[in-house]
Amino acid sequence: MHRIIRTTLAGTAGATALAALMLVPSGVAESADHLDPPGRTDGGVDPNPDIPADIADVFAWHSNGTTKIAMTFAGPVSAAATTPLYYDRDVLYKINISTAAPANTPEFTISYRFGRGQNPGEWGVRIEGVPGVDGAIEGPVETNLEKNGVKARVGLFDEPFFFDLIGFRETRSTGQLRISNQRNFFDGQNDTAIVLEIPDANLGAGVTNLGIWGQTARFGGNI
Repeated sequence: MHRIIRTTLAGTAGATALAALMLVPSGVAESADHLDPPGRTDGGVDPNPDIPADIADVFAWHSNGTTKIAMTFAGPVSAAATTPLYYDRDVLYKINISTAAPANTPEFTISYRFGRGQNPGEWGVRIEGVPGVDGAIEGPVETNLEKNGVKARVGLFDEPFFFDLIGFRETRSTGQLRISNQRNFFDGQNDTAIVLEIPDANLGAGVTNLGIWGQTARFGGNI
């Protein structure tokens, strides 16, 4: 379960940097989506889907001298739902970062896992392998964490993806274009996610292209 994007990092700040930012499919490795592979993560295929290990999307962007990376998983779920967040101590999450060719071999691998706190419902996270960070970043979820100039937060976030899934399905079934940019299927839904803000200098001098993708692995197989 992984999705790859490539970013072009602008060398200047402000509007020029934002205009130069490119988010395009890499083409150097497979891309994946929600419920992929369906035999493990799609409730329509597996009656007991491995929701915590299901990566949704990986986003990356650059501004003000830092690279921001967000990997969403275990979603989307309705913001009004009472379903607990999908923290699972037996899933290992990875964010791979390639700073040099070939783009599908990482120079950095950020890994993180969850652990239970002392009280019911408490969870913490341990993040390792972050460029420029000595040791691990660790602390409770839903908390802004910071170490060696790197910022991190893991918890529940608004689903950032905008898409008319209803119109897409109607288009496929009728053969007529029914997609509308006024309808967002994911509005009012949430994802669990990790968000990192890493100074560009931590990724290496002169780096202008990044290959970024996520992976999950379950200890002991499926649920």
